[in-house]
Amino acid sequence: MGGGGQLISVYPEELTFEIELEKASYCNLKVVNNTEHHVAFKVKTTSPRKYFVRPNTGVVQPWDSSTVIVTLQAQKEYPPDMQCKDKFLLQSTKVPPSIDIDEVPSDAFNKDGDKVIEELKLRVVYTTAGRHANLEEQSGLTLSATGSSREGSDNLVMPKNLSIEEIQTVHRLKEERDSTLQQNHQLQRELELLKRHKNRKGDARFSLAFAASAGLIGLVVGFILNLTLSASPTA
Repeated sequence: MGGGGQLISVYPEELTFEIELEKASYCNLKVVNNTEHHVAFKVKTTSPRKYFVRPNTGVVQPWDSSTVIVTLQAQKEYPPDMQCKDKFLLQSTKVPPSIDIDEVPSDAFNKDGDKVIEELKLRVVYTTAGRHANLEEQSGLTLSATGSSREGSDNLVMPKNLSIEEIQTVHRLKEERDSTLQQNHQLQRELELLKRHKNRKGDARFSLAFAASAGLIGLVVGFILNLTLSASPTA
């Protein structure tokens, strides 16, 4: 899901970082030019010491896109309640085609005269690697290799005190489980069909081999009888 204005669109519309202590985390932003003009962009943040943005400025050619890599520097401790108040602002404006893609003038985003500056606000979301596993445990959806749940039932009992975001994640996990079950059943049906087809081919080969052997034996017996009858003395 993305957000945008008349000049550019941004995907995704929020920056999600999976936090692991003492390790940097990354998030890619795709900046899409929605116009037939050259559009310059600039990325700002309320916490410039925490994030490393490359490129933080650039020019996107008409109907083209550019990728911005945002790096959250390694954290020594988890934020309280995994909540983040940091914000990002992405500014964009039309520029002449002659402007170098990698060298945007410093005054390109000054709000003066008739210049139109679009601004998109992006929020930051923190998550952890074990978050989804904890949600599965809370909802009773422990997925196995065959796609079945620990309770052996398709009924989803939602625990109390879950946020809307957590409930959506649980439902998504159920959909993934159901899809895995369906694929597993389909594979089992295909295997059964293959086995039946193989057995039928084996039976047909056995029948042909048996008929050929019986025919050959009959020919040999007939040949021996003919020799015997022709060799016996006439009375």
